[in-house]
Amino acid sequence: MSWVTAVWAMVAAACLTLAAVHFPVWVKDRTARPSLFFSMLAMATAALAFCELAMMHAQTPAKYAAALRSGHVAVWVLTVSFIGFVQTYFKAGRPWLAWLVGGLRTASLIPNFLTGVALNYTDIGSVRGISFLGETVSIPVGSPNPWMLLGQAANFLLVVFIADASLSAWRRGDKTAALAIGGASIFFSLAGIVQVMLIFWGAAPIPITISIFSLGVVVAMAYQLSRNVLNAARLVKDLRESEERMTLAAEAANLGIWMRDIEHGTFWASPNTRTLFGFAATETIDLHALLLRVHADDRDAVGRKLSEPVKDRYQAEFRVNLPEGGIRWLSAQGRFEFEAGKPVRARGACGDITRRKEGEQEMLRLRHEIAHAGRVSVMGQLAAALAHEINQPLGAILRNAEAATLLLDANHPDRDELRAIVQDIVHDDQRAGAVIDRMRSMLRRNDIERRPLSVDALLVEVAALVRPDAAARHVRLVVEAPEDLPQVVGDRVHLQQVLLNLISNGMDAIDEAAARHRKIVVKASLRDAQSVEVAVCDSGPGIPASRIDLIFESFFTTKACGMGMGLSISRSLIEAHGGRLWADRNGADANGACLRFTLPLTGPA
Repeated sequence: MSWVTAVWAMVAAACLTLAAVHFPVWVKDRTARPSLFFSMLAMATAALAFCELAMMHAQTPAKYAAALRSGHVAVWVLTVSFIGFVQTYFKAGRPWLAWLVGGLRTASLIPNFLTGVALNYTDIGSVRGISFLGETVSIPVGSPNPWMLLGQAANFLLVVFIADASLSAWRRGDKTAALAIGGASIFFSLAGIVQVMLIFWGAAPIPITISIFSLGVVVAMAYQLSRNVLNAARLVKDLRESEERMTLAAEAANLGIWMRDIEHGTFWASPNTRTLFGFAATETIDLHALLLRVHADDRDAVGRKLSEPVKDRYQAEFRVNLPEGGIRWLSAQGRFEFEAGKPVRARGACGDITRRKEGEQEMLRLRHEIAHAGRVSVMGQLAAALAHEINQPLGAILRNAEAATLLLDANHPDRDELRAIVQDIVHDDQRAGAVIDRMRSMLRRNDIERRPLSVDALLVEVAALVRPDAAARHVRLVVEAPEDLPQVVGDRVHLQQVLLNLISNGMDAIDEAAARHRKIVVKASLRDAQSVEVAVCDSGPGIPASRIDLIFESFFTTKACGMGMGLSISRSLIEAHGGRLWADRNGADANGACLRFTLPLTGPA
């Protein structure tokens, strides 16, 4: 049995097998460049093994020289792939040193084919047989070629390059790979270099066995790549487990998950995301199709959030038109991922908030209902006063009409007197119509319409409404408002309701206390550069300290027939205007109370 043939054939077979295992990895994933360079190195080692086997079985100097020249081509491929593997796997190594090694090894091919019989010999006079592994093999007898120093320099610089790259990887923390690949590569490379120097300079009459040393490097690299494959498999398993947990959590929370590849324009959506947007399981989704499902009123805002990359998270609440009809409210949040300053991916999650939105709308509706009920309640209390104010212009109209009738019965009616009577009738009619219009506005269920308002005019209008009731209850109503106050922003009807409620509460407090000084002061003043303060102060018994924080709570009342909603509604209305309503114990006199609120100005004071 030829042990030489068996061993070198096994070396070549092992290298080709490893190359066949890792080359498809690069074919499937072009970013796996270490697998490509490893496959090239393994195939070069197998080719070198065949060249060495041919040299050992050569019977003539010409055949030996031809095998030796071919072996240098294999060594060139081995060197280049070695450099490529180290740089791509370690992501280290000095580029100038890599180019120097590759350049020297490439330059050595020129004298390999153009000087002597090969790079190592100027001539080979004969081959002689020696005993090796139990059989006779051939070794050359010839003159050394000085040009082989070029190749040997490349070999030594290759060791330096490997050592430098391995040290960088070690310092970076990749100690296992640096020790396994770097250590093995340096050891076997130095062993091979020493052997070929001894052989080609005539110090050791043995056959060339560089492929055996290269096999050690190939095995070390294959071991480390196999560890990476195992780690990758373990990572895939962990990721799959993490994905299962994340999917379970998302389903439990009724959340949908999606990912958009901005560079390639692809869109991935979890089954729950498809359900939330109304997409079928096999339906293709892209950004355009997604935005078409968004309600037309929300589409532009959602489109801007999804197409304008931001560094931090973004959030949006929008409506979705379902294919079967109806609308679903969704809440979405996500973030963009950047590489080299450019957005490459966007990830996000979305959930169904329809019930929450419906609840908010129902709460808003109930709030408007309560506010409306409060307005009706206040107007019911003022019905007598309003009737009195309307009756006065109506009575004047009746008396003027009776006087005009008497004048018309005369033989020569006074036209100037009749004209004056008609003008009085028109004026009284307009005054009655204004009272009715104010009452209608108070009862109308309108949303807040913010408009510039004169505080002075607002207080005068409210005072005109409540003055008859105040007179009937023997309460003196005082209005203090500078005419030069800047305008505020607000809804006239809602603010009238607040003032009427506060004044009515003050008169009720005065009635309950049977105070001797029965007075209510409504005062407006400039609070600061952004707001006006309105205060309604009474001369009643004041507010106990224990109740000053409770009076604004819903259904809290001290009246026998009160609903406990007036101050709560008033505070809500003032806060909706951007102001604040509070109470203090500094009333119209030492025993009274004050309710104060602020309103924002239309512009700087």
